[in-house]
Amino acid sequence: MNYKSLLKSKKFKIAVWGTGYIGLSTMVYFAKKKIKCIGYDINKEKIKKINSGTLPLEDLRKWFGFDIRGLVKQNYLKATSNYKNLITKEFLVHFIAIPTEKNGKPYYKPLMSVLNNISKIKQENKTPPIVIVESTLAPKVSDKKIIPFLKKKKMTIGKNILLSVAPRRDWFIEGGKNLENLDRVYGSTDKKSTKVTKDVLSIVCKKLHVASSYKVSEMVKSVENAYRHMDITLANQLSLAFPKDNIREVLKLVGTKWNVEAFHPGIGAGGYCIPLSSRYILSQVKNAKKLSLLRETVKTDDGMSKLIANSIAKRGLKKIGVLGLSYKGDLKVSVLSKVIPLIKFLIKKKIKVKLYDPYFSNKEIYDAARVKTFSFPKDLPNFDGLILSVDHKQFKIRKKILEKYLKNCKLIIDHDGAWKKYNLKNNYYLSGDRGWI
Repeated sequence: MNYKSLLKSKKFKIAVWGTGYIGLSTMVYFAKKKIKCIGYDINKEKIKKINSGTLPLEDLRKWFGFDIRGLVKQNYLKATSNYKNLITKEFLVHFIAIPTEKNGKPYYKPLMSVLNNISKIKQENKTPPIVIVESTLAPKVSDKKIIPFLKKKKMTIGKNILLSVAPRRDWFIEGGKNLENLDRVYGSTDKKSTKVTKDVLSIVCKKLHVASSYKVSEMVKSVENAYRHMDITLANQLSLAFPKDNIREVLKLVGTKWNVEAFHPGIGAGGYCIPLSSRYILSQVKNAKKLSLLRETVKTDDGMSKLIANSIAKRGLKKIGVLGLSYKGDLKVSVLSKVIPLIKFLIKKKIKVKLYDPYFSNKEIYDAARVKTFSFPKDLPNFDGLILSVDHKQFKIRKKILEKYLKNCKLIIDHDGAWKKYNLKNNYYLSGDRGWI
């Protein structure tokens, strides 16, 4: 019997290790297909919310387009903070969706901890559990860490444990770009794992692409994001090389060519994937002369915050308000937020900084960026400069109301174009405009 039929029989379940954006969406989409899913997380408050039918990540409500309360009530969706609840024989599939970075560098201690928990399952050859790694991995991590660890635990891959690497490609801004509709790549260690992975993923995913091995699928996520990282950084380098030209407009028109994607200069790349992927790849390349383009990409990207802070200091500004901690509009994700290093450099220049983001509490803002928050738009007159790092919908207030609070503002840098349509005065710049930096 194939694994799809076994899961649909309701006698078996899916375990999801990690209930962040990736893990939670895995749980929800399989539960929607009437497959029983239980997620594990160390955050007990998050567990409590999931089990009450409430999304712990409110910004996912629009992305899903449906409520999870019914899935919880029907017993298809649950969460736990006790890993022992997930290592019984009834759990046929184990998705790993935990973070693999810490402080902007590859970090695999949580991954190894999850694998250690999974290794405690009583082993059998008839219907062995399959581990599907959704977390982003650096090249060679499976060979250097995952497979040797499983072998050490006396688990024979292809017999009493199955293994695949299937990175995710979701875009949590647009509801149509999700686990069901986006192309999904997977690669496995052996033929049986390949077949079982297809059985499982095809329950939800409509567009599957099988790689020749796990080594290939392991590299796909990092490489595709490294491509984007270099493109974004080229936009920044062009802006720095031609400061008197409107590079943002140039790149917008460049993007009208059928095979070129439009990028724009900005504060830098942020979030889970793009800035990390280049580092994941470089972490496995010992020869510093190799991948010189990627090394220069990381160097330039890391340097943007300092350059912008220096530019602001030279303009003589003393008080800066930053709008947005998230790396992307209408998401609550501060991982590798591009404004955090910028704030640090501004403070080094003796500039007073405060940060506002409607998705984060005062404590969350302080813990992430070590600055206090302010009220929007009431406190805007307190600043002589503003940086809009994202285009949260809450920032798009009426122009007449906004202008009333901007009388003292000598500089506005808008990264995502939240106020682009307002036709503000000469002190307003889209990142990449002539003279923005």
